[in-house]
Amino acid sequence: MLVLNESVKIYHYLPPTDMRKSIDSLCTLISDQLSLNPSDGHLFIFRNKSGNKLKCLYYEPNCFSLWYRRLEKGKLIFPKDKMGHIEMTTEHFKWLLASDKYTQCGRISTYCEGYF
Repeated sequence: MLVLNESVKIYHYLPPTDMRKSIDSLCTLISDQLSLNPSDGHLFIFRNKSGNKLKCLYYEPNCFSLWYRRLEKGKLIFPKDKMGHIEMTTEHFKWLLASDKYTQCGRISTYCEGYF
């Protein structure tokens, strides 16, 4: 289970990211595109183009951790056509992890029944 302390900032990189990227290539993306230091102890979230996969990169003393989440049905809803990143609150991050209630199934205009 992912447990973060209150001082950790959570950054969501908005453009779709190739989920084949490893820790090193995600660190390069953070440094080059966001101008942030990946080893500052913050959490970085990346998503794929279709919106059904997430990767989270987190630095703890002496090691990086990489989490991967894949939805079996539906997809997560993200801002469209945005560049850069947004800083998320811990509550928003928890909401994102509870994404089974906040996904779209099938076509864009069709929401999962009973959730909205």
